[in-house]
Amino acid sequence: MEDTASDSTTESPKGKKAIGKLIIIALVLIGIIVGFNFLPVDEWWKAATDWIEGLGVWGPIAFIALYVVCTVFFIPGSALTLGAGAFFGVVWGSLWVIIGANIGANVAFLIGRFFARDAIAKKTADSPTFQAIDRAVGNEGWKIVGLTRLSPVFPFTLLNYAFGLTGVKWIHYALASFVGMLPGTIMYVYIGSLGKLAAESDETSTAKTVLLIAGLVATVLVTVVITRAAKKALAEKTDIEVE
Repeated sequence: MEDTASDSTTESPKGKKAIGKLIIIALVLIGIIVGFNFLPVDEWWKAATDWIEGLGVWGPIAFIALYVVCTVFFIPGSALTLGAGAFFGVVWGSLWVIIGANIGANVAFLIGRFFARDAIAKKTADSPTFQAIDRAVGNEGWKIVGLTRLSPVFPFTLLNYAFGLTGVKWIHYALASFVGMLPGTIMYVYIGSLGKLAAESDETSTAKTVLLIAGLVATVLVTVVITRAAKKALAEKTDIEVE
């Protein structure tokens, strides 16, 4: 009986955190719907879309460059990822984010390895999480890189630099980061694409709307399953307490 009570007490915070994430996603979706109904979003959208289209081929290039700059300078790219879905759609938006995020991650890795070792070492010296990751990388290498991308337990922008201090080979880091970023990137771009759907609601058929929403639900579910599996695997390979 005591063990059962202990288990339920341990799992409760995790359950609350999962519910909190679902609530945040729901609020984002509600915010998009409310915004398009009560604010002059149509005008804002047209102005922004015209500006992006006016850039032509430079539009995606400018977006990728901005994403790289944000990644290198420790600026979270969540808003840009959502924006990619809104302006470019799921397929192209995901592609531009993946390119920008990976270029930025690799630039930060190389800076951390060759030019800013002392500064990054000071930032991570007191972090038990990074120390655990560092030890695990010595044994598992690219696997740990991939798992941390799938299960973020460390700030993404700082982790790019921090991996430069470990013994992981650059090519292994680059490939594992690329694969590990895919699920989360596609999910956030998909959520952002709902803005485009809302703006084009008059021209979008009901069937297409249902399919897009169903696709979003499936994407979120797959991402959650992958993230949970990655967290479990990461916890088994390190002494990090992953919630």
